[in-house]
Amino acid sequence: MRRRLIQSTLAVVLVVIAVFGVSLVIVETRTISESARERVESEAVRLASIVDSRLIVEQRVTAEFLRDQVAEDRYAVIRIPGQPPIEIGSKPDGDVISASAPGEEGETVTVQEPRSSVTREVGRTLLIIGLVALLAVIAAVLLALRQANRLASPLTDLAETAERLGSGDPRPRHRRYGVPELDRVADVLDASAERIARMLTAERRLAADASHQLRTPLTALSMRLEEITLTDDPETVKEEATIALTQVERLTDVVERLLTNSRDPRTGSAVTFDLDDVIQQQLAEWRPAYRSAGRAIVSSGKRHLQAVGTPGAVAQVLAALIENSLMHGGGTVALRTRVTGNQVVVEVTDEGPGVPADLGSRIFERAISGHNSTGIGLAVARDLAEADGGRLEMLQAKPAVFGLFLSRTPPQKSRDDGGRQTIR
Repeated sequence: MRRRLIQSTLAVVLVVIAVFGVSLVIVETRTISESARERVESEAVRLASIVDSRLIVEQRVTAEFLRDQVAEDRYAVIRIPGQPPIEIGSKPDGDVISASAPGEEGETVTVQEPRSSVTREVGRTLLIIGLVALLAVIAAVLLALRQANRLASPLTDLAETAERLGSGDPRPRHRRYGVPELDRVADVLDASAERIARMLTAERRLAADASHQLRTPLTALSMRLEEITLTDDPETVKEEATIALTQVERLTDVVERLLTNSRDPRTGSAVTFDLDDVIQQQLAEWRPAYRSAGRAIVSSGKRHLQAVGTPGAVAQVLAALIENSLMHGGGTVALRTRVTGNQVVVEVTDEGPGVPADLGSRIFERAISGHNSTGIGLAVARDLAEADGGRLEMLQAKPAVFGLFLSRTPPQKSRDDGGRQTIR
């Protein structure tokens, strides 16, 4: 690109110099020639006037008198009737510029100048024009180099940015070059880099959330299948199979919920449901794990409470809190339900050492964990709660008490200006 830009700029300059330079040379040559002829004619008229004055006063003219009146590079001949011609200067050889002027006393004055003087003046003019043209070419080349570097370097930089995006490095560079068109391309590449970064982050987040959220249902399903393989009682097999099918339904709900949240975490399918059903389902699911760990899980508080939310999402939030207590807490885990204002609260607490002080304010951040776990369980649980219009908070650090707040009022449907139903 640099070479093409320099060549095109140089070609334009050479064309301009050729068109205007040749015209200027022709005009200047003609002007110099006309000026030389006018000088010679003026010289002849001046000498004729001098000769007339001399003849009127002294009736004669001498060469000594006129020699000082003629320039050294000119040759003059004065022809006076009745007198021999008077020659002043050396007669030039070759081509000359000649002019004659008659006098009032009948004399004739002829002045000649060698054309070589005109040629020398034309040569000097051509030299000046050539030097100016050369300076113009040099200036054009330098300007073309500067413009080529100004355009080629940003293009190379933009190509490197595009290559980085293609190689999986979506960091925007935020470089601008002072050229509106190139800055527009840089804006588009930076915006694309930010979109790619968001998409990669969402994909990684979905993978991490799926790994974490599917682990518990799969573990529970494996336990039920193991119970089936270890028993010959048809009733037990039927009961365990029914529970396994419930686990499969919950697993399906978890997958659908994860996919929905990956597209838009605000899209919830909140309904009014019986909170006892979700709590009892979680107790039945986690009791074998707590029994294996030599611990207990119980529930207390008000019964038959109606809450607004997505049952599957609420179950996942409670599962995250129960699993967190199993891994990091101690003693008996209690799920207690209560009512505060227009909200239902499910508190999950245990008898363990609680949350360390340095993690208290960051417990719901991703990748924050005090015992080498994934650190995403509570973060996902909070996102699920907020997607249904609820909230998840840590009410107490020692011992740890987490509270899930859910609304008791069904969502109100209204119509927007486009006639569509919206939930408030």
